[in-house]
Amino acid sequence: MDITNLRFLFYGYSAAWIIVFAFVLLMVSRGRRIDRELARLKSLVEDKDR
Repeated sequence: MDITNLRFLFYGYSAAWIIVFAFVLLMVSRGRRIDRELARLKSLVEDKDR
C-alpha cells in the first residue's frame, strides 16, 4: 500500500471518529436538557396539585 493511501485512510477514520464523538456529545447534551425540562414539568405539576 502506498503511503498516500494510508494517509487518506487515517484521515477518513479520524473524521469518522470525530463525527461519532460529536454525535454522542450532542445526544448527551440533549438528554440532559430533556431531563431538566422533565424535572421542571414535574415540579409544576406537583405545585399545581397542592
